[in-house]
Amino acid sequence: MNPLEKLQSELHPIEEKLGYTFENKDHLIQSFVHRSFINEYREGPLQHNERLEFLGDSVLGLIVADFLYHRLPGHPEGQLSQLRSKLVDANSCSQYLQKLNITSYILLGKGEAMSAGKAKTSILADVFEALLGAVYLDGGLGTAKSFLIFHFENEFEAAIGSPPRNYKAELQDLSQKEFQKIPIYKVVEESGPDHAKIFHVMVFLNDQEAGIGMGSSKKEAEQRAAFDALSKRALPQS
Repeated sequence: MNPLEKLQSELHPIEEKLGYTFENKDHLIQSFVHRSFINEYREGPLQHNERLEFLGDSVLGLIVADFLYHRLPGHPEGQLSQLRSKLVDANSCSQYLQKLNITSYILLGKGEAMSAGKAKTSILADVFEALLGAVYLDGGLGTAKSFLIFHFENEFEAAIGSPPRNYKAELQDLSQKEFQKIPIYKVVEESGPDHAKIFHVMVFLNDQEAGIGMGSSKKEAEQRAAFDALSKRALPQS
């Protein structure tokens, strides 16, 4: 099995880590393809990720700018620009990709791989931007924003000096106010080997399905399900 075939066989666990299922798997595959891989392997019509990176860079800048604009209504333009620059620079993007735990899937040429390409900040940052561009192409701006905010809002809040949000607590407060009931979380599926299980959790509000999330632990999956439920209700993002 060549590297591309191996990547194609592992798309499902990648999507589980991302918490997003692609309609067009080619977008996801392309986001992992470095130029050096194309130069050495020339796998048919496969393209490298630089165009997706270009797109994702702009999507990232827009979403972060929108987040900061609404999150910090009293801050002047200069401070917002500084924060945005910090949150979208190569070091931050590299850390975002590492947090997703998908760096091992990057397709590099042999020369780049031998020079520890998967540890290079520039390559990791480019893959992250390409991945965000792929999510945008596949699901639109709203999906890209939800993806980014869910995974990295804690990093955004840390940059501006605020504590991370607890989506389960927010959803519980909402449920008790509206229905006088707490949300109910149920594990609806478990996948993967015992040492790397993925939990699929559904949350119910007033006995109605409200959201679903996936994670490597029940706690993480519940947080994602709560986030999904809050997003679907179009609640204001504090």
